[in-house]
Amino acid sequence: MARPQPSITRDGNIEFIDAKSGPRLIHHGTRFREVILPRGTRVIHPNQPMEPLGNPKAAIRYALQHPEEMDPLFAQLRPGMKLSIAIDDISLPLPPMVLPDLRETILTEILKLCGDYGVDDIHIIVATALHRRMTGPEIRRMVGKKIYDGYYPDRLYNFDAEDPDGMVELGVTDHGERVRISRRCVESDLTIYVNLNLVPMDGGHKSVTIGLADYLSLKSHHNPHVMHRCHSYMDPRPEKSKLAKITDRMGKIVDANMKVFHIETALNNNMYGGPMSFLGKPEYQWSDLDRAKFQGMRALLEKIPEAARRKVFEQVPAPFGLTGVFAGKTEPVHKKTLEKVNAQYAVPVKGQADVVLCGVPFISPYNVNSILNPILVQVMALGYLFNMYRGLPLLKKGGVLIISHPCTEDFNRDHHPSYVEFYQRILDYGTNSYDLERFEESFAHNPEYIQMYRKGNAYHGVHPFYMWYWGDAGRAHVGRVIIVGNENERAPKRLGFETAKNFEIAFDMAKDFLGNQNPDISYLHIPPISIPDVEA
Repeated sequence: MARPQPSITRDGNIEFIDAKSGPRLIHHGTRFREVILPRGTRVIHPNQPMEPLGNPKAAIRYALQHPEEMDPLFAQLRPGMKLSIAIDDISLPLPPMVLPDLRETILTEILKLCGDYGVDDIHIIVATALHRRMTGPEIRRMVGKKIYDGYYPDRLYNFDAEDPDGMVELGVTDHGERVRISRRCVESDLTIYVNLNLVPMDGGHKSVTIGLADYLSLKSHHNPHVMHRCHSYMDPRPEKSKLAKITDRMGKIVDANMKVFHIETALNNNMYGGPMSFLGKPEYQWSDLDRAKFQGMRALLEKIPEAARRKVFEQVPAPFGLTGVFAGKTEPVHKKTLEKVNAQYAVPVKGQADVVLCGVPFISPYNVNSILNPILVQVMALGYLFNMYRGLPLLKKGGVLIISHPCTEDFNRDHHPSYVEFYQRILDYGTNSYDLERFEESFAHNPEYIQMYRKGNAYHGVHPFYMWYWGDAGRAHVGRVIIVGNENERAPKRLGFETAKNFEIAFDMAKDFLGNQNPDISYLHIPPISIPDVEA
C-alpha cells in the first residue's frame, strides 16, 4: 500500500482525494480491503477521541450527589425499600470495553450507598427487551466478579419480556400506545436505569420504554409505519423523529407512574486499543510501523478461517473513555448527555452526495460474540450506516449507497433462529415491509421461539422483523444499494442489493444508474463512529 498523502483537509475531518492520494482502507466484515477512490471524493473522518474524565469514580459520585431535578440518590434510599437497578445489555458499547466495564464501576458506587443506608432488597436487571439473554460469563465480565457472585442468578438476571406474571400495563397514550413495563420495576420504590451512550439514539425516554418493555408495548413503534418515517435515528428530537415522539409519550406515562433515577454516561470514540490502535487514525497520519501492522494484520486475516477472524477482533476490547456522567430526571439528564455525545460524534459536513461509500465492519449491536448474518448486514447498511446523519441525509434522495461486505449466508442458530426462517421463507414475498408485516404475529407468538428466547440465548422471534423495518427509511430514500466483494450471489439478491466484483465496477454502475459521469462521492470512513451533521 503506497503511503497516502494528506490532501485538502478541514478541521482534520474532511479530506478530498487528489492525484497524490493513495488507497484508503475499508472494513469488509472481519477483513479489510483497499479502495482507490476517484479523484475529488470527499472522505469524512471521525473526530479524534475526546479527552476522558481523569477520575471516573469521582465523577460518578458527584453525579449521584448532584442529580438533575431530583434529590441526591442517598436521600432517596431507606431501610426496607424495594430497589431495582436496570442496566444496558451487551449491545453497547461496541466492541465491549476494557475492564472494568463502566457498568461495574457505577453499580459498585450505587451498592456502596445501599449498604450505607440499609437497602438490601435489590434486584439488578439486564434490560434486554427482546434481545437475547446474556450468558453468565458475559454478565460476569460486565458487572465484575464481586457483584456477580453476590447477586447472580436470583437478584441479577436478564429481563424476560415473556414472563406471564412479569409485566404491568401502566396505561395507554392518547395515541393508543400501550405502556407495559417490568413488574419488578413498576412495584419498586425506586428504579435506577444505568445507560451507556455512544450515539444520540440511546437513552432518554427510550431506556425504560424499550429496555424493560414487552412485545405488546414495543409494537407501538417498532413497525414499518413508524420506521419508514424516522428521518434520522441519530437525531432524537421529537420534531425530527416519529419514534422519538412515541417514546416521549410513553415515557411520560412511565415517569407519572414510576420513580426512575436515570444515570447516563457519554463515552468517547476510542474503540481501537492495543495492536489495533492505528485503525482509529486517518491513513495519512500512519507511521511506517502503523502501515506495516496493517499489512501484516490484513494478510493474517485473509489466511485464517472466519471463526478465527472473529476471535481476533473479540479479543481486543475497546479503551472507551468516560467523557460525562449525569443523573436524575429523564429529560434534563438526557439533554446534558446529548451535548457530550454530539460533541464527540457530530462532524460538520457541507452538502449531500450522489454516492456514499461505507464499509460494513465486523460488529453490530446484535451480533456481539456471534455472526453478522445477511439480515444484520441489511440493517447495518440501510438502518445504521444510511442513518448516520443529523440534519440532511448524507446521501441525496435516489442516490447510490455502496457497501463492502462478504455477505455470506452464515447464521448463529442459537442466537438468531427466527432470522433463518425470516431469511429463507419470508423474503420469498419480497422486501417491502408493509407486505411482510402480516407474518409478524406468527413469529412473535411462536412457542418454540418464545422458549428459545426465555430459556436459551435467542433473540425474540419477532426480532428479524424489527431489523427489517429498521432499514425502511433507507430503502425509501436510496436509489440503489451495491455491495462489493460479496461471496454469495443469493444473499444480496434476497436483500434487494446489486453486486459488484470490485469498487471500480461499483462506481461505474453508480454513474450509469445516476446518468452522471461525475457524481459527488463521499466515503464515510467508519468505524470509529461519526455522525455527519449535514447542511445543504
